[in-house]
Amino acid sequence: MPLYINTNTSATQAAANLGSSNAMLQKSLARLSSGSKIVSTADDAGGLAVSMRLQAAIGRTDATSTNVANAVSFLQTQDGSLDTAGKVLQRISELKTLSTDVTKGTTDVANYNLEFTALKAQLTSLASGTFNGISMFGGGTLSVSTSEDGTQSLSITQANVATNVTTITAAGDLSSLAVSDITTAITNVGTSRAQNGAETSRLGFAADVLSTSKTNLEAANSRIVDVDVAYESTRLAKNNILVQAGTSMLSQANASAQSALRLLQ
Repeated sequence: MPLYINTNTSATQAAANLGSSNAMLQKSLARLSSGSKIVSTADDAGGLAVSMRLQAAIGRTDATSTNVANAVSFLQTQDGSLDTAGKVLQRISELKTLSTDVTKGTTDVANYNLEFTALKAQLTSLASGTFNGISMFGGGTLSVSTSEDGTQSLSITQANVATNVTTITAAGDLSSLAVSDITTAITNVGTSRAQNGAETSRLGFAADVLSTSKTNLEAANSRIVDVDVAYESTRLAKNNILVQAGTSMLSQANASAQSALRLLQ
């Protein structure tokens, strides 16, 4: 094998190997310190693009879950008002029966009517209830998105309390009311509560689906971007050994050219 002074091929090759090993060592260090397999776009350009879409979907899923939870809160608040309306109607029913007691005088009946008037005002007040400025009643519907891409939704009802109890609120006093009128109003409110419960239940199932979807989106994204610490630690150990060996070999390759000096002595 020729012996050269100006050109040391062995040292050049050893330096190239050392540079490659050091680059891999630095990449392993960066991955382990960041917890991500993709520390630069060159590591996995396609995977990075997919990860960005998955992360956006995860963010939208979180936002959709929040919207669904708020819709459930809306319905729960609405149900609370409907429950109160039912209790008011039950009290009016009692007042109607009490006002027909033959032992009650005109003054007693007037007192019952005073309470009846106050309860009518309460029903009217309940019918105008809002949740964060949105009317809970009125008979309309609100659309709630239940998927992160907006392709699925369900409607929740703004129960029409005013219509349900219109016979009660339109009555001048207890004498102008029939028991059947009160029973019908109670039935109407009960139907609204049943509708409310059905919609709340459905939103609960939608929230479960969103939770499952988010879990799987995060798992898919993790497989792309999260570093496998055990695997990368093994690569780190290997690259560290290669760097140390490369450094030693470069030193020996540089020293080998000095043997040419002996031929000149």
